[in-house]
Amino acid sequence: MSDITRLTRFGLVNSYLVREDDGLTLVDTMLPRSGRRIVAAAGTLGAPIVRILLTHAHMDHIGSLDELHGLLPDAEVIISAREERLLSKDMALDPGEPATKLRGGYPGAATRTTRTVTEGDRVGSLEVIATPGHTPGHVSLLDTRDRTLICGDAFTTVGGVATTAKGRIVFPFAASATWNRATELDSARRLCELAPARLAPGHGPIVDSPLAAMRAAVARGA
Repeated sequence: MSDITRLTRFGLVNSYLVREDDGLTLVDTMLPRSGRRIVAAAGTLGAPIVRILLTHAHMDHIGSLDELHGLLPDAEVIISAREERLLSKDMALDPGEPATKLRGGYPGAATRTTRTVTEGDRVGSLEVIATPGHTPGHVSLLDTRDRTLICGDAFTTVGGVATTAKGRIVFPFAASATWNRATELDSARRLCELAPARLAPGHGPIVDSPLAAMRAAVARGA
Protein backbone atom coordinates (compact mmCIF):
# COMPACT_ATOMS: atom_id res chain seq x y z
CA MET A 1 0.00 0.00 0.00
CA SER A 2 1.35 3.44 -0.96
CA ASP A 3 2.12 6.04 1.67
CA ILE A 4 0.66 8.71 -0.66
CA THR A 5 -3.07 9.38 -1.00
CA ARG A 6 -4.41 11.58 -3.79
CA LEU A 7 -7.25 13.98 -3.03
CA THR A 8 -8.95 15.76 -5.91
CA ARG A 9 -11.55 18.37 -6.77
CA PHE A 10 -13.50 17.71 -9.96
CA GLY A 11 -10.91 15.08 -10.91
CA LEU A 12 -8.67 17.92 -12.09
CA VAL A 13 -7.07 19.69 -9.09
CA ASN A 14 -5.09 17.55 -6.68
CA SER A 15 -3.50 17.56 -3.28
CA TYR A 16 -1.69 14.68 -1.59
CA LEU A 17 -1.54 13.26 1.93
CA VAL A 18 1.85 11.67 2.59
CA ARG A 19 2.09 9.38 5.60
CA GLU A 20 5.13 9.87 7.84
CA ASP A 21 6.05 8.46 11.24
CA ASP A 22 4.75 11.57 13.01
CA GLY A 23 1.56 12.06 10.98
CA LEU A 24 0.65 13.35 7.53
CA THR A 25 2.26 15.88 5.24
CA LEU A 26 -0.30 17.64 3.06
CA VAL A 27 1.15 18.65 -0.30
CA ASP A 28 -0.85 21.58 -1.73
CA THR A 29 -4.30 22.67 -0.62
CA MET A 30 -6.35 22.68 -3.84
CA LEU A 31 -9.02 25.28 -4.56
CA PRO A 32 -10.69 27.50 -1.95
CA ARG A 33 -13.20 25.80 0.36
CA SER A 34 -11.38 22.45 0.24
CA GLY A 35 -10.08 22.56 3.82
CA ARG A 36 -12.77 20.60 5.61
CA ARG A 37 -12.79 17.80 3.07
CA ILE A 38 -9.00 17.56 3.33
CA VAL A 39 -9.17 17.31 7.12
CA ALA A 40 -11.94 14.71 6.81
CA ALA A 41 -9.81 12.67 4.40
CA ALA A 42 -6.94 12.75 6.88
CA GLY A 43 -9.35 11.48 9.52
CA THR A 44 -10.14 8.42 7.41
CA LEU A 45 -6.41 7.68 7.32
CA GLY A 46 -6.26 7.81 11.11
CA ALA A 47 -3.45 10.36 11.36
CA PRO A 48 -3.21 14.14 11.88
CA ILE A 49 -1.94 16.61 9.32
CA VAL A 50 1.24 17.92 10.94
CA ARG A 51 2.61 19.98 8.03
CA ILE A 52 1.46 21.67 4.85
CA LEU A 53 4.01 21.71 2.02
CA LEU A 54 3.32 23.85 -1.05
CA THR A 55 4.78 23.21 -4.51
CA HIS A 56 4.06 26.78 -5.63
CA ALA A 57 1.90 29.81 -4.93
CA HIS A 58 -0.78 29.63 -7.62
CA MET A 59 -4.38 29.88 -6.45
CA ASP A 60 -5.33 26.26 -7.17
CA HIS A 61 -2.46 25.05 -4.98
CA ILE A 62 -2.76 27.46 -2.02
CA GLY A 63 -6.50 28.12 -2.27
CA SER A 64 -7.40 26.54 1.06
CA LEU A 65 -4.24 27.44 2.98
CA ASP A 66 -5.85 30.07 5.19
CA GLU A 67 -8.85 27.85 5.88
CA LEU A 68 -6.58 24.94 6.81
CA HIS A 69 -4.44 27.15 9.03
CA GLY A 70 -7.60 28.01 10.93
CA LEU A 71 -8.50 24.34 11.26
CA LEU A 72 -4.92 23.18 11.94
CA PRO A 73 -3.15 26.11 13.65
CA ASP A 74 -0.24 23.95 14.85
CA ALA A 75 0.62 22.50 11.44
CA GLU A 76 3.88 23.67 9.88
CA VAL A 77 3.55 25.67 6.65
CA ILE A 78 6.43 25.12 4.22
CA ILE A 79 7.23 26.55 0.78
CA SER A 80 10.40 27.18 -1.21
CA ALA A 81 12.44 30.21 -0.23
CA ARG A 82 11.91 31.78 -3.67
CA GLU A 83 8.19 31.06 -3.80
CA GLU A 84 7.59 32.48 -0.32
CA ARG A 85 7.79 35.98 -1.80
CA LEU A 86 5.05 35.15 -4.29
CA LEU A 87 2.94 33.80 -1.46
CA SER A 88 3.22 37.25 0.13
CA LYS A 89 2.42 38.89 -3.25
CA ASP A 90 5.92 40.23 -3.88
CA MET A 91 5.92 39.87 -7.68
CA ALA A 92 9.40 41.26 -8.36
CA LEU A 93 11.73 39.05 -10.38
CA ASP A 94 15.26 38.36 -9.20
CA PRO A 95 18.33 39.54 -11.13
CA GLY A 96 19.22 36.82 -13.61
CA GLU A 97 15.71 35.39 -13.84
CA PRO A 98 14.07 35.51 -17.29
CA ALA A 99 12.13 38.76 -17.60
CA THR A 100 8.96 36.93 -18.56
CA LYS A 101 5.55 37.98 -17.29
CA LEU A 102 4.31 36.07 -14.25
CA ARG A 103 1.13 34.26 -15.25
CA GLY A 104 -1.71 32.61 -13.39
CA GLY A 105 -3.37 33.69 -10.17
CA TYR A 106 -1.24 34.66 -7.17
CA PRO A 107 -3.82 35.55 -4.52
CA GLY A 108 -1.36 35.44 -1.64
CA ALA A 109 -2.32 34.25 1.82
CA ALA A 110 -2.66 35.71 5.29
CA THR A 111 -0.99 32.59 6.70
CA ARG A 112 2.74 32.96 7.22
CA THR A 113 5.19 30.17 6.54
CA THR A 114 6.99 28.50 9.41
CA ARG A 115 10.00 27.51 7.31
CA THR A 116 11.30 27.53 3.76
CA VAL A 117 13.10 24.86 1.76
CA THR A 118 15.57 24.76 -1.12
CA GLU A 119 17.02 22.15 -3.44
CA GLY A 120 18.06 18.95 -1.67
CA ASP A 121 16.23 19.63 1.60
CA ARG A 122 14.12 16.87 3.11
CA VAL A 123 10.62 17.13 4.50
CA GLY A 124 10.11 13.75 6.11
CA SER A 125 10.53 11.23 3.31
CA LEU A 126 10.21 13.87 0.60
CA GLU A 127 13.30 15.26 -1.12
CA VAL A 128 12.89 18.77 -2.49
CA ILE A 129 13.73 19.16 -6.19
CA ALA A 130 13.95 22.72 -7.56
CA THR A 131 11.86 22.81 -10.75
CA PRO A 132 11.44 26.47 -11.74
CA GLY A 133 9.63 27.42 -14.90
CA HIS A 134 5.93 27.13 -14.21
CA THR A 135 6.68 29.65 -11.46
CA PRO A 136 10.07 31.00 -10.37
CA GLY A 137 10.22 29.00 -7.13
CA HIS A 138 8.27 25.89 -8.12
CA VAL A 139 9.45 22.65 -6.47
CA SER A 140 8.75 18.97 -6.99
CA LEU A 141 9.02 16.30 -4.29
CA LEU A 142 10.51 12.82 -4.59
CA ASP A 143 9.40 10.24 -2.03
CA THR A 144 12.66 8.47 -1.22
CA ARG A 145 10.81 5.33 -0.08
CA ASP A 146 9.12 4.34 -3.33
CA ARG A 147 10.28 7.02 -5.82
CA THR A 148 6.87 8.57 -6.31
CA LEU A 149 7.38 12.03 -7.79
CA ILE A 150 4.90 14.69 -6.70
CA CYS A 151 5.57 17.13 -9.52
CA GLY A 152 3.18 20.03 -8.93
CA ASP A 153 2.64 21.62 -12.34
CA ALA A 154 5.91 20.53 -13.95
CA PHE A 155 3.82 17.82 -15.64
CA THR A 156 0.08 17.26 -15.93
CA THR A 157 -1.70 13.98 -16.76
CA VAL A 158 -5.16 15.13 -17.83
CA GLY A 159 -5.65 13.33 -21.15
CA GLY A 160 -2.09 11.99 -20.99
CA VAL A 161 1.28 13.07 -19.62
CA ALA A 162 2.34 16.57 -20.74
CA THR A 163 4.66 19.34 -19.66
CA THR A 164 3.28 22.80 -19.01
CA ALA A 165 5.67 24.34 -21.53
CA LYS A 166 3.14 24.13 -24.35
CA GLY A 167 -0.63 24.45 -24.33
CA ARG A 168 -2.90 21.51 -25.14
CA ILE A 169 -6.53 21.66 -26.18
CA VAL A 170 -7.45 18.85 -23.80
CA PHE A 171 -6.20 20.80 -20.74
CA PRO A 172 -4.82 24.27 -21.56
CA PHE A 173 -5.05 25.85 -18.12
CA ALA A 174 -1.75 24.85 -16.51
CA ALA A 175 0.31 25.79 -19.56
CA SER A 176 -1.45 29.15 -19.80
CA ALA A 177 -0.21 29.89 -16.27
CA THR A 178 3.43 29.00 -16.97
CA TRP A 179 5.91 31.82 -16.32
CA ASN A 180 8.85 30.76 -18.55
CA ARG A 181 8.43 27.89 -20.97
CA ALA A 182 12.12 27.23 -21.67
CA THR A 183 12.91 27.03 -17.95
CA GLU A 184 9.89 24.79 -17.38
CA LEU A 185 11.07 22.43 -20.13
CA ASP A 186 14.55 22.25 -18.60
CA SER A 187 12.98 21.30 -15.27
CA ALA A 188 10.85 18.62 -16.94
CA ARG A 189 13.99 17.15 -18.52
CA ARG A 190 15.65 17.08 -15.12
CA LEU A 191 12.71 15.20 -13.63
CA CYS A 192 13.02 12.59 -16.37
CA GLU A 193 16.58 11.95 -15.16
CA LEU A 194 15.16 10.86 -11.79
CA ALA A 195 13.33 7.94 -13.47
CA PRO A 196 10.43 8.02 -10.99
CA ALA A 197 8.32 4.95 -10.33
CA ARG A 198 5.09 6.97 -10.23
CA LEU A 199 4.16 10.48 -11.33
CA ALA A 200 1.74 12.35 -9.04
CA PRO A 201 0.82 15.69 -10.67
CA GLY A 202 -1.13 18.70 -9.56
CA HIS A 203 -3.68 18.00 -12.28
CA GLY A 204 -4.80 14.56 -13.42
CA PRO A 205 -4.42 10.97 -12.21
CA ILE A 206 -1.29 9.32 -10.81
CA VAL A 207 0.63 7.48 -13.54
CA ASP A 208 2.68 4.34 -12.86
CA SER A 209 5.98 3.73 -14.72
CA PRO A 210 5.77 7.20 -16.31
CA LEU A 211 9.28 7.67 -17.73
CA ALA A 212 8.57 6.92 -21.40
CA ALA A 213 5.52 9.17 -21.33
CA MET A 214 7.49 11.95 -19.58
CA ARG A 215 10.22 11.81 -22.19
CA ALA A 216 7.66 11.92 -25.00
CA ALA A 217 6.00 14.92 -23.35
CA VAL A 218 9.34 16.75 -23.19
CA ALA A 219 9.94 16.02 -26.87
CA ARG A 220 6.51 17.41 -27.77
CA GLY A 221 7.10 20.51 -25.68
CA ALA A 222 10.47 21.34 -27.26
